[in-house]
Amino acid sequence: MEVLHPHCAGLDVHKDTVVACVRHMVNGSVEREVRTFKTTTKELLALSDWLAGEGCTHVAMEATGVYWKPVWHVLSDGDFVLVLANAAHVKNVPGRKTDVNDATWLAELLAHGLIRGSFVPDRQTQEMRNLLRTRKQLVRERSSHIQRLQKTLEDANIKLDSVISDIMGLSGRRMVEALIAGETDPNALAALAHRRIKASPAELEAALRGRVTDHHRFMLRLLLQHIDAIDAAISQIDQEVDAQVEPFRTAVQLLTTIPGINELSACVILAEIGRDMGRFPTAGHLISWAGLCPKNDESAGKRRSTRMRKGAPWLKTTLVQCAWAAARKKASYLQAQFHRLRARRGAKKAIGAVAASILTAAYHILKNGTLYQDLGPNHFDKRAQGKQVHRLVNRLRNLGFAVQITPVEAAA
Repeated sequence: MEVLHPHCAGLDVHKDTVVACVRHMVNGSVEREVRTFKTTTKELLALSDWLAGEGCTHVAMEATGVYWKPVWHVLSDGDFVLVLANAAHVKNVPGRKTDVNDATWLAELLAHGLIRGSFVPDRQTQEMRNLLRTRKQLVRERSSHIQRLQKTLEDANIKLDSVISDIMGLSGRRMVEALIAGETDPNALAALAHRRIKASPAELEAALRGRVTDHHRFMLRLLLQHIDAIDAAISQIDQEVDAQVEPFRTAVQLLTTIPGINELSACVILAEIGRDMGRFPTAGHLISWAGLCPKNDESAGKRRSTRMRKGAPWLKTTLVQCAWAAARKKASYLQAQFHRLRARRGAKKAIGAVAASILTAAYHILKNGTLYQDLGPNHFDKRAQGKQVHRLVNRLRNLGFAVQITPVEAAA
């Protein structure tokens, strides 16, 4: 097999050590040298100097948790071409001997060009990605604390979430704080509701009549403090994102022209896929990387599964949320696509297709720097007008009618 990189290295990264194997092709023979370094900064700098002294041009490592990141950051300051390998892809390559360590095997695959590099964004994109992923985790944690607060109210037989849609809204917050302060009169608690609350005063009074103990007040106070702390942390992240979003400002404005995508969602999409679409040859490659395409699970002409592939979970969840918002956009192509597919495949398949369409539009917008142009709700009818006419004519004939098609121009 042809050797593409005669001087390369493979790194087996662990928490405390890095095993490095340098591979040289000299006069048709292979020479290898294996050394072990610690993962301290001093040792990683020594690793970089050793690889540079050996004349390595390409270095490969596996994506093992977060342990590969410090190694990547140190080596990125050198003149190496770094390749981050997917462990599952490397494992599926046949021909490995049992006595070959991971570093030597990575160097062997890299020398022959058998490692497909994973996407590693630039520093600004990585920082934005860390901020927005942390924000999503905090939002999920906040939702969990709100559910615990609801369980505490239920334990006290306070049915607040049955009459108020958001117990952390203006009215719900007032009532919970009053309960914590020791208020037990249902009429006084119901009077704290905003005038736009749909529930009647009688319904509020019945829902707020319970048995609140000191233990319930303690738990409510504790959970409310956690929710307030998370809200403050989310606010700080939003401020940091606003301070760092300037390099992404133009791309964010372009992406927000797509139905269902707001400024926050646009920042998340950019943080996950980056601004440079040159790393994805086509929109299909990006959709496959994101895990929004169905699996190719077919045998003997029978398709066994059409579930979506596992892909980028942070990106996929955001796109699905955007797809649900886009499906409610009236008189739009994405809404027409959703209703068209839901009738045949169900809502889950339809929303996955809409998410893939949003990502396809984002790919072309970022690649070409153009605004989103909606194809309109009648796009599918215009595209398959002949099939639509044929289907309707056959339907009328099956009902016992003789049909003659006359174009509108001829009839006039």
